[in-house]
Amino acid sequence: MIKVLLVDDHEMVRMGLAAYLATTEDIEVVGEAKNGREGVRLAKALKPDVILMDLVMDEMNGIEATKIITKQLPATKVIVLTSFVDDEKVYPVIEAGALSYLLKTSKASNIADAIRAAAIGEPVVESKVAGKMMSHYRKSSQTVLHDALTEREREVLSLIAKGKTNQDIADKLFIGIKTVKTHVSNIFQKLEVEDRTQAAIYAIRNKLDD
Repeated sequence: MIKVLLVDDHEMVRMGLAAYLATTEDIEVVGEAKNGREGVRLAKALKPDVILMDLVMDEMNGIEATKIITKQLPATKVIVLTSFVDDEKVYPVIEAGALSYLLKTSKASNIADAIRAAAIGEPVVESKVAGKMMSHYRKSSQTVLHDALTEREREVLSLIAKGKTNQDIADKLFIGIKTVKTHVSNIFQKLEVEDRTQAAIYAIRNKLDD
């Protein structure tokens, strides 16, 4: 019997999943959690084989919960089950250790099959997400965007990743605020990002935040 933990902030989603999985002969829902923090606690207590993990939740999101669970309970496999396919959700949670990535529009039978696959360590990725990931990694393999950054821009990027404001960066590097803004603008352009959050994610992902 495959033991499953449901982690989702919507009660109706949990109820629907639990009701369907109860009709299977080889899958048992052993617990339900309404946020990531509760999910981590129950995962440690119940040690499920597979976790169906939502991403956007109060108290602790699915990315943070996945990171903790996969580190502390390596035998437990995490399947992301979400409505989101945007880059800032997909890549961080995969890097956090999630095995599979499904959308809530998936058929219930497909979710059950993904649980069975996860139990033996086989990943299942929604086709829309798989296409996005292939495009991302194909582009990444062809070019390394941060190679275009100057040494000073790398310093500024590192400080952005640490949550520093423009004024903080100016004080730290002993440069003017206008100069900082110019560096930040250049960084956004070269890394093909739109804001500080995306720049910080890029820096952390590529270990440029030291």
